[in-house]
Amino acid sequence: MASPGYGKRSAPDQAPRRRDDFAHLPVREACIASHIDRLPEGAAIDTKTLAATLPAYGQQAVRSGLNALSHAGHLRRVREQVGEGRTQWVFRTYFSRTPRGDAWWARFLAGGAGGAVDVPDDVVDSPVAAAPRLPAEVHPDERPRPARPVPTARPQRSDAYEALAALGRADARLTLSAAECAALEGLAAQWLARGVTPSDFARILTAGLPDVVHSPGALTRKRLIDKLPPEPVRTPQAAGQATPRRLMECTGCRTPGRPEALPGGLCRPCRGDLSDELLGPTEAEIHSRVERLRAAVRAAR
Repeated sequence: MASPGYGKRSAPDQAPRRRDDFAHLPVREACIASHIDRLPEGAAIDTKTLAATLPAYGQQAVRSGLNALSHAGHLRRVREQVGEGRTQWVFRTYFSRTPRGDAWWARFLAGGAGGAVDVPDDVVDSPVAAAPRLPAEVHPDERPRPARPVPTARPQRSDAYEALAALGRADARLTLSAAECAALEGLAAQWLARGVTPSDFARILTAGLPDVVHSPGALTRKRLIDKLPPEPVRTPQAAGQATPRRLMECTGCRTPGRPEALPGGLCRPCRGDLSDELLGPTEAEIHSRVERLRAAVRAAR
């Protein structure tokens, strides 16, 4: 899981995965995007982690690549509030293999956590998904064939299940089976509902383990019950002063801001769009000032 906090989250309503999903990107950005697209939910996709897993690119190259992916509409970094009426914030990176415009990301941020998000008109569906299907040719003398069994889709695992499955990666002594993860999923969900992040979940449950654990499932169940954190204190909020549940950050420097202030997910300095004041005087102005200073020195002699 993502210990630095920028765990991957997949954006909704993406087109089906295709071989040419990132063909429109330069080679470096396409490599980074393909790698992120294959990572599981919650995986760390901060600059340092990606540079360690992509030996062809250093941290600076990865940082520049992430900025380019943000500008292309494939990702946004977000501060997100956990739970209704709570003050705890987590940091996540939403990734979309389908490039999105600024309007789509703004709607997504305003949609709240887990809510349905409308797709604006500027989002184009995949050509593969949108291609019309031609009716199959039927021959009168052809006997009907038995229908092929349709493979069932793999059920999506909950965040609680993922957190339990990740315990073995944090400490091998708490490696759980699939049956144990399913049996303990309800208890783990109570932890996440109380604002515990997956990284804190693993840290608390693996702290102070005995040297030998004979029954990881039983020990995990006992710890889930005994160490369950209290309900967070809910503070009443005045009407009309609701805090936004999601707050965008600049992909390059993590400066928070409203979506309209971060086009492409980047602040003005990270876009290289500096104002004249920040750029400083031009070369002609510098020469003019130097000449005036020299004239003043000569006049003073």
